[in-house]
Amino acid sequence: MEENRQFLHFFDKNDYAKVVPKSDESKNKPFPLFQKPYNETGKLIDLIPPTKFEIGNISFLELVNRRMSRRNYTDEPITLEELSFLLWCTQGVKRAFKKRAGVMRTVPSAGAKSPFETYLIINRVEGIDPGLYRYISFKHRLLFIKNIENSEQKIGELAYDQKFVGKGAVVFCWVAVPYRTEWRYTILAHKFIAIDLGHVSQNLYLACEALDLGTVAIGYYEQKKFDTLLGLDGKNEFVVLIAPVGKIPII
Repeated sequence: MEENRQFLHFFDKNDYAKVVPKSDESKNKPFPLFQKPYNETGKLIDLIPPTKFEIGNISFLELVNRRMSRRNYTDEPITLEELSFLLWCTQGVKRAFKKRAGVMRTVPSAGAKSPFETYLIINRVEGIDPGLYRYISFKHRLLFIKNIENSEQKIGELAYDQKFVGKGAVVFCWVAVPYRTEWRYTILAHKFIAIDLGHVSQNLYLACEALDLGTVAIGYYEQKKFDTLLGLDGKNEFVVLIAPVGKIPII
């Protein structure tokens, strides 16, 4: 356990110079794409743009005071506007840099490297068929990938038999593409990716509270099986966190 704590350490200046290798950025290697290529002729669904949101108006202090992990969801679907709001708040693209390799999103990221892709397992969203989708953040759209048979049961099992995970109206799956951050930060990248992930998941918590929805971040899942389900190679891209979202019972 003590060896693994080193992941959380940083370097003093003398050690930094000895240990940290030159980056691909310093070698003038091309920067990686900040969005995976996708089939533009596939089934794409337009989301509600942030300029048209009519939901989520609540004071920040109230959000912070209310924020908590919620594991009990009703069978009620969420709306397309609610899903659009959650996606925008967690990975919305505000601006892509033209002369510098980076993306300004609604969440901070080390060096603006934005190392995540968002996949969604949709069970109950009004107007959207159930299945596996990917958020095409640069277009603020959803891309349908495939159907998942017995989705609720399967996701619950893959989350170490935490059945409530599969019962969310939608399950957020954040996938890391490490090279986006490694390109600049080399061996330092992985700590920064973990920090970035905290920013993203906290935004989901706060966005859910603004809509009277519930969520909880889940780090216990079967890695290889989840990667396979999403069609990931497990090396250059892999699941790093999941989070069910759903309507919560009125008490």
